[in-house]
Amino acid sequence: MDWDFKTLEEWDDKISSLAKERNLDWFPISYEVCDYYTMIGHMSYHGMPTHYGHWSYGKSFERTHQMYNMGMEGLPYELIINSNPSIAYLMRENPLYLQVLIMAHCVGHSDFFKNNRMFQNTRPESVVGRMRSAKKRIQSYVEDPTIGIEEVEEVLDAAHAISFQTYRYGQKRHTHSDLVEKYSAKIKEDEDEEYIDFDITRVPLEPDYDILGFIVEHGKLPSWKKDLLEIVREEARYFIPQIQTKIMNEGWASYWHYTLCHELELPSSMHLPFIKMHNQVIRPHIGGLNPYHMGFVIFKDIEERLGIEECFIARESCHDVAFIRQYLTHELCEKLGLFSFSEKRKAGVTIDEIYDEEGWEVVKQNLISNIGTNSIPVIYVDEIEEHVLVLRHEHDGRDLELGHAENVVNHVNTLWPAGAKLYTILEEELWEI
Repeated sequence: MDWDFKTLEEWDDKISSLAKERNLDWFPISYEVCDYYTMIGHMSYHGMPTHYGHWSYGKSFERTHQMYNMGMEGLPYELIINSNPSIAYLMRENPLYLQVLIMAHCVGHSDFFKNNRMFQNTRPESVVGRMRSAKKRIQSYVEDPTIGIEEVEEVLDAAHAISFQTYRYGQKRHTHSDLVEKYSAKIKEDEDEEYIDFDITRVPLEPDYDILGFIVEHGKLPSWKKDLLEIVREEARYFIPQIQTKIMNEGWASYWHYTLCHELELPSSMHLPFIKMHNQVIRPHIGGLNPYHMGFVIFKDIEERLGIEECFIARESCHDVAFIRQYLTHELCEKLGLFSFSEKRKAGVTIDEIYDEEGWEVVKQNLISNIGTNSIPVIYVDEIEEHVLVLRHEHDGRDLELGHAENVVNHVNTLWPAGAKLYTILEEELWEI
């Protein structure tokens, strides 16, 4: 090992001094050094220092551990969580140049967490305490002889299946009493008879995109089950902004580790390994999209064309969809080598559009439809029909995978014992699942 803690502190001070000069504004960062085995554990539990147990996290741990030992999968160079102070993990096995790169990278991440508008309601100052409280409550249900681990995991399985079926851009869910008050006022003031046939007794009064929230409010469940749903619901709200900003977040952190490490005047023994590692982090992925690569290239292009001030504006105001829509130009599509492909039943995989004059905007739109939460189907509560929960899928041209859809409906049945059904479009026909 070519470093000690005093050396890391010295480099951290240098990084922080340069970052302040460049107007970065981040949460204090608490670095924890761990071995590779502990890092796999942190990965499995989303980096949280404390988190409730679930079989899926153990499965993730065992899979990653086995693949790592077989040399078929590496580990992340950095892992940092959105908290105040931020908590970041450094692997003991990393050489000094990599620790320096990671610390500069983490400053970029923490600055993004603190300033990007998508994270404004994630309450980073209390997230560790909230997770710890959730773990204790869930453990108490597991140890309760009238409940037990099997019932707890059945409810958690069901809640996880629909946890991201919620309002995705920070909208507040309105309770039924809120909606009754809203529409009662509209009916009373309805001079144009727009609401003459409006059924004020209907539940819900308008489509409810927060399925867990709806079940907590209207479902006939014991309090401990509702508590589990609220825990999963709260965690989904915390993680959704990270899903929606993956390209920007990694691009911003990569831009700043690249910029700061060049200004650090690294010794030659560290500079060349740093350049090699940086290129490895942001290299394109064959047959896939590397968010580090795309985000870094776009931020560099913004800086060159519009100035560093525009980079800070984008960092504060955008999520990935807005970022790509606003800043991905034809020239960048060509530079990144983007194209659209699909799989046909007879022809196999075919390239549909490339980055030429006619196709680049189609490629761009296809990319937008598959990043962030746009890759997750949108399903909402439409009505309660003779006690059965009726869900509908907002079909956007992409059919649901029937097996997965059936599994999700079965999970919803666990939370809504009277039964549930889902309406969607399959091969241009209405289907009931």
